[in-house]
Amino acid sequence: MTSIPSMNEYGALLLMAAIIFGAFLSEDGATITAATLAASKLLDPRLAFVSAFAGLWAGDLGMYALARSMGPSLVQHPWFTRWFSKPGSDEGSRARGEGQLALAVSRFFPGTRLPAYLSAGFRRMPLPTFLAITALTAAAWVLLTFLVIRLAPAHAGSLAHELEVLSLVGLSLYASLTFLRKLGPAACARLSVLSERMRRWEFWPAWLFYLPVAGFCAWLGIRFRGLALPTVANPSQKNGGVVGESKNEILRTLMETSPELTADAFLIPLGSEWQRYSRLREVCDENQIEFPFVLKPDTGQRGAGFKKLNSFEEARGYLAKVSAPLVLQRYVPGPKEAGIFYYRFPGEERGHIFGITRKEFPAVVGDGVRTLRELVEADPRARLISQTYLKRFEAAADEILEAGKSLKLVEAGNHCQGCIFLDGADLLTEELRETFDAVSRKLLGFFVGRYDIRYASDSELRAGRNFKIIELNGAASEATNIYDSSNSIWSAYATLYRQWEIVYRIGAENRHRGNRPAGLWAVFNDWLAFSSRAVEFPVAD
Repeated sequence: MTSIPSMNEYGALLLMAAIIFGAFLSEDGATITAATLAASKLLDPRLAFVSAFAGLWAGDLGMYALARSMGPSLVQHPWFTRWFSKPGSDEGSRARGEGQLALAVSRFFPGTRLPAYLSAGFRRMPLPTFLAITALTAAAWVLLTFLVIRLAPAHAGSLAHELEVLSLVGLSLYASLTFLRKLGPAACARLSVLSERMRRWEFWPAWLFYLPVAGFCAWLGIRFRGLALPTVANPSQKNGGVVGESKNEILRTLMETSPELTADAFLIPLGSEWQRYSRLREVCDENQIEFPFVLKPDTGQRGAGFKKLNSFEEARGYLAKVSAPLVLQRYVPGPKEAGIFYYRFPGEERGHIFGITRKEFPAVVGDGVRTLRELVEADPRARLISQTYLKRFEAAADEILEAGKSLKLVEAGNHCQGCIFLDGADLLTEELRETFDAVSRKLLGFFVGRYDIRYASDSELRAGRNFKIIELNGAASEATNIYDSSNSIWSAYATLYRQWEIVYRIGAENRHRGNRPAGLWAVFNDWLAFSSRAVEFPVAD
């Protein structure tokens, strides 16, 4: 074999210049190239080493100079003061020591170099210290790379790829450690809560949890030849109870057909604030409604705007905030609440109870030492949705709760408002099914939905008596027992699929009977209208 001829001096200078300037684009790429040229004898190893070292060191100095020149103005910004200690303080002394160590170590963890070099410039590390540390580590890194390529030249290509991956890992690690160190215990606590929320699917954001459900509905729409079939699942309700239905109309029908089982409800229509307040007083006087009573939007979802009011002054404040039509309802103390999901196919003689949900209302008990915020954040479950609870009690969040005093964290029986949902299958009896079947069959055009009820005792509910219906939701309601923490996400999705299959089957049957589904565009507009009104709703109790 013939040996590769030596390059002339001119060619060697060009290669050296290419390595030095190439380091400004990719330090590791230039170093690996120099080592490969040296191993293949295309460039004298000494010249290759010097050029790789010069490229690295010059790039380090450039980043340092840039950060140092910009530093004085940047570190005065409030955001930067959180991350950089003031010179002369003990914390600043420790930071300088940590900065020197980080600068040295970063050379061997691609991805952490840029933050370390910029930090050195921002903190105005003495130039001799910076030059000494970067010179020693650059020389060690180049030497290490040259030895690897020399001993295993066939792996030069894979080494470049591995360094890219290591850069991403190193940068992520550096960022994570920096944030944790700077933010301290509070950051660890927040990360712990976020981790626990992601582990427990019942606390996932609605948009994430319902993505597969949207897929189910799309498939069912294709299967039953109509995406909008749920809008005719209940022909007596606007859009079948998907969105835009009037709570007052539904409750008024229940009051006419099953008055002994329905909590009284009355409409507070549109009008001036004074007209609405006058109507509210009239309703209370005419129907002997005493405090507390409930106000909620006539068109609402997921407990939005629900308020338990204890005075006319509170009622006036509510009316001043919300201009939409409202429902005034007699308060039912319970003390228990449940959700009962019912369905019946058109033409079927007997209806069915698909699922029952027990609802528990979490509370904290004061110890005379800790604030409400501290009590909530100390509770294993409440801390996962502490923002929901603390927003509700914003004015009292930092007040110490009296020893022995119990504070109910939520009044609305909605999961998104912080109510705890448990599977209530033990409440299901034939007597209960017969009672709700009788109530439902009196509602012409109603076939599927969830009754929200309050009751005094489990035994009476099993017997189908002594309860009050406070709301009836249509086709878009769900069997909320899926949110029992003992259920897996797979069982929850299986239940939701069966539920929506029932809704689509009922819609298909009602379409066959001559009912025309609403247009998807019209339903979307109704949702937009509700969303625009919901902005003014106060935080739910």
